[in-house]
Order: sequence, then structure tokens, then C-alpha cells
Amino acid sequence: MIEPKLPKYQWGQRVKATVDLLNDGSFPDAPAEGLLVGTGDTGEIVQVGRHTEANLPIYLVEFGERLVIGCLEEEISPL
Repeated sequence: MIEPKLPKYQWGQRVKATVDLLNDGSFPDAPAEGLLVGTGDTGEIVQVGRHTEANLPIYLVEFGERLVIGCLEEEISPL
């Protein structure tokens, strides 16, 4: 069993994208592999979950009013 990694960031924390976030198929109304959020765009963590198989924290980050994206720690950084 993989030991769980504790979350580095918290709910309500403001963050920015450290990489371009592309559509992996999770957003059917957006083009496949299309740009969802650009590097440097800011958002707020609205929930912290866990990837069950890898035992890694997953951060749901709201970028703008209606765009919530699941991000890994290496894809975001605090403001």
C-alpha cells in the first residue's frame, strides 16, 4: 500500500497555474486537448480530495466563475 501524501495546500487558498492546463476529455464542451487555463492564471481551491490509487491529493480549483479543474500539486503554486 502506498502511504498517503498529506495535502500541501488548503481549501480557500488562492493559487496560480504553473503549467498550461489542457482538456483531458473531462470537459465535453471544450475541444479535446484544448487550453482550459494558461500558465499564471489564478484561481481558488474549492475542495481537496484524494486520488485513491496513487494516494495523492487532488485540488479542485475554480478558475473564473464556471471552470473548476482538478489539479495536482505540481500544476499549481500559492499566491
